[in-house]
Amino acid sequence: MTNTQEPQNTNTSGALAVAKAAAGLKLYDTASHAVSSFTPIKPGQVGIYVCGATVQSSPHIGHIRAAVAFDVVRRWFERLGYKVTFVRNVTDIDDKILDKAAAAGQQWWERAYIYEREFTEAYSKLGVEPPTYEPRATGHMIDMIDLIKKIIDNGHAYVVRDTDGNPTGNVYFDVASWPHYGELTHQKQTAVSDAASEVTDAMGPSVDNAGNDKYNPVDPADMSPDKHDPRDFALWKAPKDSDPLDARWNTPFGTGRPGWHIECSAMSHRYLKDMFDIHGGGLDLRFPHHENEMAQTRAAGYDSAARWMHSAWVTAKGEKMSKSLGNGLSVPAVLAEHSAWVVRYALGSVQYRSMLEWSDQTHAEAQSAYDRVANFIERAGAAVGEQPSREEIMAISADALPADFVAAMNDDINVSGASAAIFTAIRSGNTLLSKLADRADSDVAKAEVREALVNVRAMLDTLGLDPLAEPWVSDGAAGGAAGAGADSAEHDALDKLVSEQLAERAEARKAKDFARADAIRDALGAAGIAIEDGPQGSTWSLK
Repeated sequence: MTNTQEPQNTNTSGALAVAKAAAGLKLYDTASHAVSSFTPIKPGQVGIYVCGATVQSSPHIGHIRAAVAFDVVRRWFERLGYKVTFVRNVTDIDDKILDKAAAAGQQWWERAYIYEREFTEAYSKLGVEPPTYEPRATGHMIDMIDLIKKIIDNGHAYVVRDTDGNPTGNVYFDVASWPHYGELTHQKQTAVSDAASEVTDAMGPSVDNAGNDKYNPVDPADMSPDKHDPRDFALWKAPKDSDPLDARWNTPFGTGRPGWHIECSAMSHRYLKDMFDIHGGGLDLRFPHHENEMAQTRAAGYDSAARWMHSAWVTAKGEKMSKSLGNGLSVPAVLAEHSAWVVRYALGSVQYRSMLEWSDQTHAEAQSAYDRVANFIERAGAAVGEQPSREEIMAISADALPADFVAAMNDDINVSGASAAIFTAIRSGNTLLSKLADRADSDVAKAEVREALVNVRAMLDTLGLDPLAEPWVSDGAAGGAAGAGADSAEHDALDKLVSEQLAERAEARKAKDFARADAIRDALGAAGIAIEDGPQGSTWSLK
């Protein structure tokens, strides 16, 4: 069940060299509690490993928020001109997968594959770029076994044996032997806390906040009386009596299956080798998963990630969205009520380290943003007689983008500031459009409108939101913008009908029959047509 594959989308920006703007990039590091300048380990290249899904059941928006957050991080690196190797794993064997498959009368690998495909579909629908590599845990058992051997040989793990001296299949990491344990989640107190870290420490589990954690239930293997220290954690686990025979692997330390943490250490090393630039994941993975992962990787003799980044949760009424808590919204359910573009905008509307409250207001603000974006892109495309090609948009370097957008993205991926820069550019573009007919130098004026259009679309594309990119075009999110400058029989027919209504409304306003003019506007609005009045007349767009 291996799935090593050829790299995909390693650099979609089209840039020939790293942009000058890259020198200003600063990112937060969970391990240091500080925002610091980013310098790649290898010039011109960035290696990123992000913990993917445990494919036990359908994806919910809490899962997808992390995927969208790190997709934006990746896209900014690409816009800066870096070649990005992006690895996102799939955990396809786990206690929950085994238990739920048995309860549903499924093979465990069958259930894992069904939900892996659901996650892939959800990522695709929400415009998340496919990873360079997407390894499955079950395809890397040899890597995990070799890594565990190294940890044992280095004196940082022990094999549990039965009364006859035979290995039981249980192997534990010896926390007491590793003096650096706790450095990621700050239990070593080697860094001064800031306001942001205090929030994450309070909401995320830590070494000092163990026990019955509702967000991270204790692995039964980690409750074994065979452990030398309560802090020790499982590297390899003896099978439960209920485990299927094909969910067990033979090793020098007994038959069993991997602990949760070891897989990421093995796969990040396989695809990114020694120290790589960024390890990402959700806030709830800081402890125990990432703390344990950092310790075991280094105890095996390898360097860990140079920087750790964690995206905050999606909350509903202040509570983390989680299947285990019963408040998770499945992606299919959300997409049944809102367009994928609107959902992606909502999920990426705040900086990745900020909690995102999921509410009707969040959806309404995202829909309003789409209306403003689509209206400008459609009007600007019509004014200049074409839409710039996707190739042109992707080739725009960060150095060519508005300075306020670049500054926001370089400030630890501040998407709120980046979005503000986009709407500032849209307002300026709308002003240019309103003055277009009065400009004697119409060619120069059109060139200015086109430049504004390119900038807006390139900034949106950096956030994965260019309405004229896939998957939005196929999904219908491009709306009228897709027809600007293109042959669209449906759009032309609608334009003719709406234009007739606008002409009639203009005559009514000229005759001061404002009741009739308002009635026409309201009827069009009820039909999903937005009207915008300007010095040169009225224009329309789909809401």
